[in-house]
Amino acid sequence: MAEAEPAPTPWWDRGRHADRRPHLAARSRIATAARQFFAERGFVEVDPAALVASPGNETHLHAFRTDAVAIGGERQTLCLHTSPELACKKLLAAGERRIFSFGHVFRNRERGPLHSPEFTMIEWYRAEDPYDSVIADCIGLVQAAARASPAIALRHLDRKLDPFAPAERITVAAAFQRHAGIDLLACLNDRAALALAAMRAGVRAADEDTWSDIFSKVLVAKIEPQLGNGKLSVLDEYPIGEAALARPKPSDPRAAERFELYGCGVELANGFGELTDAAEQRRRFQAAMDEKEKRYGERYPIDEDFLAALAEMPPASGVALGFDRLVMLATGAARIDDVLWTPVPGHA
Repeated sequence: MAEAEPAPTPWWDRGRHADRRPHLAARSRIATAARQFFAERGFVEVDPAALVASPGNETHLHAFRTDAVAIGGERQTLCLHTSPELACKKLLAAGERRIFSFGHVFRNRERGPLHSPEFTMIEWYRAEDPYDSVIADCIGLVQAAARASPAIALRHLDRKLDPFAPAERITVAAAFQRHAGIDLLACLNDRAALALAAMRAGVRAADEDTWSDIFSKVLVAKIEPQLGNGKLSVLDEYPIGEAALARPKPSDPRAAERFELYGCGVELANGFGELTDAAEQRRRFQAAMDEKEKRYGERYPIDEDFLAALAEMPPASGVALGFDRLVMLATGAARIDDVLWTPVPGHA
């Protein structure tokens, strides 16, 4: 009979904690540098409630639900937020101009070397400022983290990059052409054409895969590994169907003002020129919830207060950045658990 594998050493073991502590100390320095970064640019730190009536309406984001019980026994179903986005946009509608949130968010069905069901997100918004300004913020924040580490290079596994080298900026369409040989714009809204192009690139589409599923498979298999090698990469202008809360690009409505920032093949941030059309936002939310119900057998309520606030919200740009991943790259940590002070129980 094979012997059972020994139980893993708990994170609070003194020896293991001593091994992790340099990463954790760097995390604290980077957090201080991040707050200073935003203070120097006139941002106000906000602290949205984690319990919400609607955790957001994206197909593949899964929330933790709970019951809030009043003194009289009345129950209300609430969720832990998957992002402070809806609350922050309500604050923009209320009159705030530059805000950032630095706190924990919660996503179910997410565990692995780069994922924890509870993690730390920095999310920020600029009212009236152009989309390019938040891209510049992202790059500047990564550089501030590198200075605080201090990291000569950002690293993940066998990859590294110079955070102070000029960042690469490439559109999604150009990246698909360069790294997968796919003319993405010719395949927009044509599942059969994209499936055939993906197969020719070596990515198999299952019969049940939607256009979005095939897009994601190609992105993960062919595009992401090529991004953030040697320097940061800004992947820009996502197809409009892949940008749930982003506005269309003025010069090309097929694309959205959405970008993602990559370092060493790791997605660090996701940013938008924010959609403020409440009717279009409702349509997107409803379509996403219909797909969620079809796939997962559940749907989340639409935040009607948020849609009402969009009428008062000024034009804005915003970004969500995974703080733990930024610390991982700044310290060379291989797993997200290595940079969490107290990892989630049972985390893989």
